[in-house]
Amino acid sequence: MATGIITATVLVGVTGLIIGLLLGIASIKFKVEVDEKEEAVLAALPGNNCGGCGYPGCSGLAHAIAQGEAKVNQCPVGGEPVGNKIAEIMGVTADASVKQVAFVHCQGDCDKTRTDYDYSGVEDCRMLSFVPNGGPKSCNYGCLGFGSCVEVCPFDAIHVINGVAVVDKDKCKACGKCVEVCPKNLISLEPYDAEYIVACKSREKGPVVMKACDIGCIGCTLCMKNCPSEAITMDGPLAVIDQDKCTHCGTCIEKCPKKAIVKV
Repeated sequence: MATGIITATVLVGVTGLIIGLLLGIASIKFKVEVDEKEEAVLAALPGNNCGGCGYPGCSGLAHAIAQGEAKVNQCPVGGEPVGNKIAEIMGVTADASVKQVAFVHCQGDCDKTRTDYDYSGVEDCRMLSFVPNGGPKSCNYGCLGFGSCVEVCPFDAIHVINGVAVVDKDKCKACGKCVEVCPKNLISLEPYDAEYIVACKSREKGPVVMKACDIGCIGCTLCMKNCPSEAITMDGPLAVIDQDKCTHCGTCIEKCPKKAIVKV
């Protein structure tokens, strides 16, 4: 009886020793080399995994940076401070970056715009492309107000107020998710320091705009003609401000008869 127990104990011990040796050999043979720079870059990233950088999460961006496939300051959430830290890790100099923020080019709230009919259905902006005129609002280019952008924002930086999405610029990290989801293409990333922006995206002519909304761009060109820095051009019937040329003089907002240009 004692001999059997001793024999079994020895067999178990030898088996464990053999398995341990095999696992040790396997771990050496199949060892995955860890890129120390990649690990350091990943640790420097904010960890939001929002995808705003264009890669599948922070780990994807860290790998791309370590491989030289992405810029050191490509994380929109971390901005310049994180970009500089990663540049130091990679032993390079970070290019100058401009802080950006999302902006909704529409002011057509419930008080300023008309509707063609009462809508009762799924409250998802992405679904309204299947209903007449792309939604109940008379302006076919206006914010639908059902908050698909709110749903995808990982930073609680955008909310629907009185029928129009509004961005909290201090919370926004410029990840671009709201830009991608808006079916009307009303949201863009603008320089954080921009002061004057055309808050309209309508491609209709003036008379049509005025019937649909009290505060839409009517293409009168007064802002363009009076801009002393020639920062405003017309994209068809719509005024567009070149933020690189804008000197923040405020002339455009004074001349706009419909108040379609706003100070942000």
